[in-house]
Amino acid sequence: MAGYALGSLAHGGFSPLVSDVDLGLILEDPVRAKDRLTIRAVARSVRAGGPGLHQRLSVFWGTPSTLRGQVRGGRFPPLDRLDLLDYGRLLTGRDARSGVARPERAELLVAGAEFALGYLGGARKSADRLRDWARLHPRSDNALDEIRAPARLVARGPGRLTKIVLFPVRFLFTAETGQVGATSLAAGHYLASADAPATTLVTAALAWRLEPPADDEATALLGRELIPLYVHYLDDHITRLDAVDRHQLADSFRRWRTRLLA
Repeated sequence: MAGYALGSLAHGGFSPLVSDVDLGLILEDPVRAKDRLTIRAVARSVRAGGPGLHQRLSVFWGTPSTLRGQVRGGRFPPLDRLDLLDYGRLLTGRDARSGVARPERAELLVAGAEFALGYLGGARKSADRLRDWARLHPRSDNALDEIRAPARLVARGPGRLTKIVLFPVRFLFTAETGQVGATSLAAGHYLASADAPATTLVTAALAWRLEPPADDEATALLGRELIPLYVHYLDDHITRLDAVDRHQLADSFRRWRTRLLA
């Protein structure tokens, strides 16, 4: 029915060195059980086609009824659904975004927090988005260990490194503005804040998306500024999650903070 470029391919800032390739598909109703299997099979075939960008493909999909929230099915988490609405670039078919449900601020906050907790905080989740992310960026142990051991993080390469640094910045931007956390936009917003910590690290991470850093320099900078960046992010989201009565999730962030500083 329709295919869209999402992510940095749509809103700008794509880096061949580190960026993923995000594709959105809107299929015809009704959603069928075999749709998921077909899309997974095709995606696996594309990823097997070669190194680099082939292996970074991530596919989001749904039908008009699933994207309106009328029936269950598909795979279009709130953050990616917002990206589809605001930035999706039509590649094929006719535009089918009319009626797609726009996520509310609280929905974006919670979805981002759950993903961050599962991937960055070491609490394993079974959601499709997390499974796909883990496939694209396999762990050595988990991100929490890498945040506390900068040399290990640097050794994983610029893709992993820049995402670990810039993900909190992007989640902070979306939580505050309700907008898609495009990397350059989110980083600019963060750097404009007078009380934001780790601004040298965030600035460096933007440059590392284009050219890999010197290992020793990056390790030293991460050692000084990465944990303060994460503490700032966690404290912000604990307050926000409590404000929307997601106290259990806020408590998980408190435990994450404790583990980070242990």
